[in-house]
Amino acid sequence: MAEAELKSTLSFPVILLITINSIMGTGIFFLPALGAKIAGPASIISWVLLAIISIYIAMCFGELASMFPKSGGVYEFCKQAYGSFTSFIVGWMTLVAGNITIAMLIVGAVRYLNPAMPDIFKVIISLCFILAFNYMAFSGMETSAVMLVAFAIITLGSLFGLIIPGLSSVETSNLTPFFPFAFPTIFIAIFFIAETFFGWETATFLAEETKNPREVIPKALVYGTIIIAILCLLFVVTSLGVIPWQEFAVSEAPLTDLSFVHYGETGKNIFTILVYLSIIGSVAGWVVSAPRLILALAKDKLFLSQCARIHPKNKTPHIAILFQTILTSILVVVGAGSYETLLEILLPMVLIIYSLTLLSVVVLRFKKPYIERPFRLPFGKSGPIIIVLIMISLISYWLFHSEGAFHILKIGLSFIVFGIPIYFLLLFYYDPDAISRINNFFAYFNLLLENFLLPKSVRKHILLMFKDLEKKHVLDYGSGVGTLTLHLAEAVGPEGKVYATDLSKKNIKILEKRLKKKNYEHVHLIHDEHHVSRIHPDVECVDLIFSVGMLGYMQNIKRILSDMSDLLPDNGRVLFVEYVDFFRVLPNLDWLDSNERIESLFRSVGFSVRVIRKKGLLWNYVFVYGIKSEKNVPFI
Repeated sequence: MAEAELKSTLSFPVILLITINSIMGTGIFFLPALGAKIAGPASIISWVLLAIISIYIAMCFGELASMFPKSGGVYEFCKQAYGSFTSFIVGWMTLVAGNITIAMLIVGAVRYLNPAMPDIFKVIISLCFILAFNYMAFSGMETSAVMLVAFAIITLGSLFGLIIPGLSSVETSNLTPFFPFAFPTIFIAIFFIAETFFGWETATFLAEETKNPREVIPKALVYGTIIIAILCLLFVVTSLGVIPWQEFAVSEAPLTDLSFVHYGETGKNIFTILVYLSIIGSVAGWVVSAPRLILALAKDKLFLSQCARIHPKNKTPHIAILFQTILTSILVVVGAGSYETLLEILLPMVLIIYSLTLLSVVVLRFKKPYIERPFRLPFGKSGPIIIVLIMISLISYWLFHSEGAFHILKIGLSFIVFGIPIYFLLLFYYDPDAISRINNFFAYFNLLLENFLLPKSVRKHILLMFKDLEKKHVLDYGSGVGTLTLHLAEAVGPEGKVYATDLSKKNIKILEKRLKKKNYEHVHLIHDEHHVSRIHPDVECVDLIFSVGMLGYMQNIKRILSDMSDLLPDNGRVLFVEYVDFFRVLPNLDWLDSNERIESLFRSVGFSVRVIRKKGLLWNYVFVYGIKSEKNVPFI
C-alpha cells in the first residue's frame, strides 16, 4: 500500500474552480460587513488595496508551485528554503490554521440556518457533511473534484445572483459619509478582511494530482485571485450601495439581508440554503486538500508514518483522511466562540505562514537560482519583502490598536509552541544525529532510572529465555548505560565475550566505568556514530544477539538484520525487546503494531521468530525472539 502513488487527474478548469471555491468560499460571506463596521464605505479602498496585494501574493505562490509541484505546498516550499525545523513549524501552523478555519466556517454557517434550531441538530448536520466529505475524499480525486466543482458553481451562482440585481439598485446616498472614521481604520479593515483571500495553499496541496502542475497551478492561482478580486469589489460596492452601510455593518447574516431586498422572503429562504452550502463547501475544500499536507509531512518522517500510506485502489492518502476526519469531528463538537474571535486567532497565524512562504521566494532566488521556474515572479528579490513588511505592519497595528489583541496572539502562539515538542519527539524516532544528542543528554538520567526503564522483572524474563550463555559470544546491540550488558557479561563468564555497541558516546563512557568496577575485561565496547544504520565492522561472529529499545530507531532495518544474520551461525539466536504504546497515547511505528508484519520482516532476511507482547506500567513491551534459519521454524 505504501508503494501506491497519487494519480494526476485534475485539469486547469477544475483546479481553477477548486482554487476559487477554496479562497472565496469563506470570508466573502461575512467580511464585507465586518470591513464596513470598521471603516464604513471607505472599506472599499481596503478591498482595492487588498486585491492588489493578493494578486501579487498569488504570483509568489505561482513561482514556488512551478518550482516544486508537490503535495506539501507551503511546507515543501519552506523545506527547500529553510530546512527541516522551520518547514515543520509552517506545516504544523497550516494544519492548526486549517482546523481553526473549519471551526470558524461552522460557526459562520450556523448563523445562516434556522436560529430556532437546537444546537445539537446543527452539530449533527455539520458532522454529517464532514463525514460525507471525507468519504468522498477517500473515494478518489475524481469524486472529490466533482464535489468541489459543484460547490464552486453554487458559490459563484450565489454571488452573481446578488451582484447582478445590485448593479442597478446602488444608491450613492448609502455610501455617505464615505470616511465616517479615522483614515487609519482602512488599514485595520485590511487586516480583518484579509481572510477573504486566504487559501492559495489549498491549490498547491493538490499539485501532484494536477496534470502539468508546473504550468497549471500558477495559472489557476493568479487567474483565480484576479477573478475573486473582481467579484469581491463588485459585491462590496453593490452591497454597501443597496443597504445603508450602517445597517449592513451590523448584520449577522448580510447575504440573507441582501437576498431579501432583491428577491423577498422566498428568495431569502433560498439564499440562506445556498450560502450555507457555499460555506460548507469551503470545509469540503479543506477536507480534500489537508490530508495531502499530512501526507507530505509523513513522507519526510515529520508526522505519523502511517499517514504516508496511499490507498492502492483509490489513490488517496486514506490514513491521513481518517486522521483528519477524527480531528475535524472533535473540533466541530467542542468548538465554540464567535466568528470574530476565531478570525482574530486565525489571522496573525496565517499572516506568519504567508510571510515565511513569501520570503522563501527571495531565499530560493539566491539559494537555488539554477532551478527551472516556468512561472517567474516580477521583482522576485524585493517584492515579497515589501509584502511581508506590509503584513508585519498590519499585525503590529492590530496589536496596538485592538483591545485584547495581545491575549488573542498568545492563544495563537500557544498552538504553534505546542508543535515544537512534537517535532523533537519525531526527531527522536528518525534522525540519527538527534537520537545521538538526546541519548547523550539523558545518559545519566538513564543510569539513575534504569530500574524503572528496564525493570528487573523484564531483565529476568530476557535471561530466562537463554539459560546456556556460558562461554558464548554475544552482541548487545544498543547497550545504553549497560543495564542488560552487565547481566550478559556475568552470564557468559570470563571465557565468553560481549560486544556492546551504542550510538551515544556518554552511554559508552558510563558503561566503561561500570565494567571497570566489576572487572569485566571480556566486554568489548564500541561507540558507533552510524549505529542506527549498520552493525559496526569490528564486531566479529557471535552466537547470540540481544537488543533492547532499538527496533524503532533503525534507519535501515533490513540491512541491519542482514548484517546480524551474517554474524550468526545457523540456528544462532536473537532477542529484541521494544517499547511500545507509550503512556497509552503516543502512536507506534506502524509495522510494530502488527505481529504478522514483524514476523514477515524477520522472515525476509532469514530469521524465524515469534512475537510476544507484555504489559508494563506506562508502556508495553514487544519481545521478538527466534533463530537464524532458512526454514520457518515453529516456536513453543
